[in-house]
Amino acid sequence: MNQAKSIYDNLETVDEIKELALKYLDKYQPSRKSLQIYLFRKVIDTQSNSIEKSEILKKIEIVLNDLEEKGILNDSLYSEIKSKNFLKRGYSLNKIKQHLSQKGISGELLKQTIEKIQNDETNPDFYSAIRICKKRRIGPYRPDANKEIFYKKDMGVLARSGFSYDLAKEILALDSRQLRMYEKKL
Repeated sequence: MNQAKSIYDNLETVDEIKELALKYLDKYQPSRKSLQIYLFRKVIDTQSNSIEKSEILKKIEIVLNDLEEKGILNDSLYSEIKSKNFLKRGYSLNKIKQHLSQKGISGELLKQTIEKIQNDETNPDFYSAIRICKKRRIGPYRPDANKEIFYKKDMGVLARSGFSYDLAKEILALDSRQLRMYEKKL
């Protein structure tokens, strides 16, 4: 029986690692660090202690540098796309920073991304907090009879979402007329 060779059977050369990286990039849009971790895990799983970890890291580094030179892997584009998606979902700037730093985005690139958001958007945290309230039906979206009862709970939801105390307080104090005015800008 002639079985087809799987890409995961043997990951010893740079070309085989690059092929695995391209298959992964075809499916997902990872950051450089995420791709490096993925490749390292896959290569370690396929090897039976035949290659040292330092050599594996060197080969992965060669693949990553080649992909960056060709423009296939780009952390600045990754951070820009992710931050815009997170902003649409209602993430606060603090939560966006935290997520991107966990994905391995460098401090300088992270700072540039956040500055770009602040320049493009007017008060992004305010509108993100409104999105969260609308999505979760809390704060100004609750019936008037329940607002006081759930005030602390709503403050907690906004705090865990990364919004400041003052901003959460301001959002929860909005009445329906003000809310309709701000919803037009969403």
